[in-house]
Amino acid sequence: MDRQLYGKMADGAEVMQYTLTNAQGIEVKIVTYGGTITSIKTADRRHRMANVVLGFSNLKDYVTRSPYLGCITGRFANRIAKGRFTLDGVTYGLAANNGPHALHGGRVGFDRIVWAVTKEIAGPGGSGIELHYCSPDRDEGYPGALDTFVTYLLDDEGALRIHYRATTDAPTIVNLTNHTLWNLAGEGEGSIYNHVLRVNADRFTPVDRTAIPSGKLATVAGTPFDFRTPRAIADSIRAKDTQIANGKGIDHNFVLNRPSLEDNTLILAATLADPASGRMVDILTTEPGIQVYTGNFLDGSIYGASGRSYRQGDGIALETQHFPDSPNRPDFPSTVLRPGQAYDTTTIFKFGLQ
Repeated sequence: MDRQLYGKMADGAEVMQYTLTNAQGIEVKIVTYGGTITSIKTADRRHRMANVVLGFSNLKDYVTRSPYLGCITGRFANRIAKGRFTLDGVTYGLAANNGPHALHGGRVGFDRIVWAVTKEIAGPGGSGIELHYCSPDRDEGYPGALDTFVTYLLDDEGALRIHYRATTDAPTIVNLTNHTLWNLAGEGEGSIYNHVLRVNADRFTPVDRTAIPSGKLATVAGTPFDFRTPRAIADSIRAKDTQIANGKGIDHNFVLNRPSLEDNTLILAATLADPASGRMVDILTTEPGIQVYTGNFLDGSIYGASGRSYRQGDGIALETQHFPDSPNRPDFPSTVLRPGQAYDTTTIFKFGLQ
């Protein structure tokens, strides 16, 4: 594991970069600003290494231009309708930063925080870091002080494990994820439309034109969202479908197949593969859902580490999480956290070759 200064914030706070490597030569770079994954290098079937996530080469671009590339999102990943929710009879107003809705924790979410490194991990289990941030009461409108730890661990089997833990001193809501956008052909190498995706989900949550769920759990059968068997993303994203139009592509939560919505065993959620390079990644999680987002709002105005512009479909996010707008949907799995309870979830990205 290597550690070096990545840059400084306007207030002088130092942002560090940690580089994790394993016996297979996989390399993961993480910066303390937003707990952001800036690069993941893996080999293709010809043993050629390439960075397979979208990102920038400098801190300034992350601070001023990043559309959530690679970062921790919270306190509440995804959207909350109208930027409000009611808990124990009290209605809380949140920062509305996505039209009328709250998105990914607000204007200054966990993606814009310089996290403290509380532990550097090196040993037979792998290398990694533990990050910490305590979000104060009423931060972006959320009640309770939320004490949060996120651990990144890269092992020699080719798995990157992300472990989220949080406690609160007052009833609150929490939903954390990582917003990495993947392109297994290589960062800046064009679209992910020829990537093949499998999602372990018989149902998804349809949305309105502002990307808020209707509350229904609809079947994927006969729709562009049927990834129960591996399917090229282009086959779905070009489909004539109201939901594809509402999301301007795929920007939907899939309900993972579990014995019940409350089950939290670690299961295989999805597999993404690039037939051309042979690279693939399995996503395992304890979460009930996975948000699939095909980079629909990348418009060519930002340039990544390769110096190439990012356009619609140049990356795909596979965000393990609870369902969007859960605080306003009592039928969805609960995102409420109370004093004495622990928020504890794990997601694993397992790299391999076809």
